[in-house]
Amino acid sequence: MQGETNLFWGARRRKAQMVRAEGVYLWDADGKRYLDGSSGPMTCNIGHGNRAVLDAMQAQMERATFGMRLHFETHPAETLASRLASIAPGDLNQVFYTSGGSEAVESALKLARAHALAVGQAQRWKVISRFPAYHGCTLGALSVTGYAPMTAPFDPMMVQMPKVPAPRAYLDGLDAEDPATGHHYADMLEACILAEGPETVAAFIVEPIGGASTGALMPPAGYMMRIREICDRYGVLLIHDEVISGGGRSGTFFAGDLWGVTPDLITLSKGFGAGYMPLGAVILRDGVAEAVLDAANYLHGFTYGGNPLACAAGLAVLDQIERGGMMANAVAMGARLRSRLDALKQRYEIVGDVRGTGLLQAFELVSDRATMAPLPAALNAYDRLVEIAYERGLILYARRSRGGIDGDHFLIAPPMIATEAHVDEIMDKLTGALDSFIAESRL
Repeated sequence: MQGETNLFWGARRRKAQMVRAEGVYLWDADGKRYLDGSSGPMTCNIGHGNRAVLDAMQAQMERATFGMRLHFETHPAETLASRLASIAPGDLNQVFYTSGGSEAVESALKLARAHALAVGQAQRWKVISRFPAYHGCTLGALSVTGYAPMTAPFDPMMVQMPKVPAPRAYLDGLDAEDPATGHHYADMLEACILAEGPETVAAFIVEPIGGASTGALMPPAGYMMRIREICDRYGVLLIHDEVISGGGRSGTFFAGDLWGVTPDLITLSKGFGAGYMPLGAVILRDGVAEAVLDAANYLHGFTYGGNPLACAAGLAVLDQIERGGMMANAVAMGARLRSRLDALKQRYEIVGDVRGTGLLQAFELVSDRATMAPLPAALNAYDRLVEIAYERGLILYARRSRGGIDGDHFLIAPPMIATEAHVDEIMDKLTGALDSFIAESRL
């Protein structure tokens, strides 16, 4: 029996105490083993306890664990920025460090505003986003997040930014492989820009592959290029939020590269530090960075931004991803995962959609596959199935799929070191958990 706790996380539910983690597994104090089927919150991309990363961190700890960016440059921060610039698309060559994803999004929003001021367009301040979407939990990030239970309580404290519908072709009965579908959703962005007044819009933020709020949503054909063209047409900066999709699990380090589209800013975290240290970044195009530097109007930063220990960990993580062929493995294991998820859809009528790519995939439960009507909200399937799987030693990540009100999707995103046996273990445990959920819910 667990004792009292002084930790406040906003909920009363207690969990097992973790005592060890290695590879794709974690162990609790009772010796029970759990397979990390979601890499935590899609974070531990290279697995737990990687010796090379730990050694790099130890070496840096023996030199220095902290150096304030206003006082010193550090080799890990400079080297990691150069590495990011070398793999980022186009002329995204400037890096601003943060401690996490919400901070990265906040920083990108403020950079978009700072850029507008720097180029003499002070009337531009709006950042359009999508609904549903998840971009973080701080107030600025919440203003572009589309997930009602998270945003509604804090509406009086922030300015809600304009939203356009996320391209959920599977719910709208449209063919995601038809470029006309992609254009249909992208053109909603243009309509929103015109309705708001192009002169007032600073940026559009989009997850190339959907994260928590849309569950590995893939853009329809033609969508990504079209939104780039629309942003260019109206002088709007394009921000790719790669906090979840970045880090290699799509088969490319930045998921946006799958469509050959170069944004103006990229936000990055989670798999960037891979759970070894809090680490995030915004990567900027040279022109955006130069304008802001010339204006000297970006009075913004974080105590741990560019922390040498965090950057040393980030460098080691990049090395492990590249030297270990992890992105190629994510593609190969992703194909096996998709095959097993498609089979799950064939077996269970309540599995209404399977989506994603590589080792960032999801499935959504429905009550009627023909209409895609969600399961009754009272079943709390998104929560209950995760708990049943946890009892069976499988960690999943789930959210409400319809703006946080109803719907149930489950992300499966194991570390990129997963093997065929790991994928099969995930799916076997998941199948058993689904059987139990269906039986107790009398579906």
